[in-house]
Amino acid sequence: MKRSYPAFKPSESLHASYLGSGIGVSGGALSGLIAFDLESIRTLRQQASDQPIILLRSDTVPDDIREISIADGILTGKGGATSHAAIVAHRLGKTCVVGFSKMRVWEMEKRCVIDGTSLQSGDMIGIDGQSGAIYRGFHETQEIELPG
Repeated sequence: MKRSYPAFKPSESLHASYLGSGIGVSGGALSGLIAFDLESIRTLRQQASDQPIILLRSDTVPDDIREISIADGILTGKGGATSHAAIVAHRLGKTCVVGFSKMRVWEMEKRCVIDGTSLQSGDMIGIDGQSGAIYRGFHETQEIELPG
């Protein structure tokens, strides 16, 4: 049985929307709506049930398990390959990028700033759990087969 993972299709818009890189720890490429807490995840699920949701946090703690379990992807500003977010996301099969130090998160205000770009709950972002790359907006994916 061949294994594969989703990767972003190379394009000019993908290149132009690049915001930076963290540490890719699990999953493949995923575009989704930004959420900062359980309430915003639930609201976005009701408003756009067909869209993936990416949880953005400065860092995660064990109390965040509800948010992590119902989000489709996770992006944190802190952490490494053995951080809480990385381990939990990997075990749950979620796309995850950690250690994205360019991102400042204000969870209570449901917004973040990445290298001068301001994003809020409901905005679209792309994360790549293989390369760690972060992109603004929605981007198409393609399946990449793993060798072997």
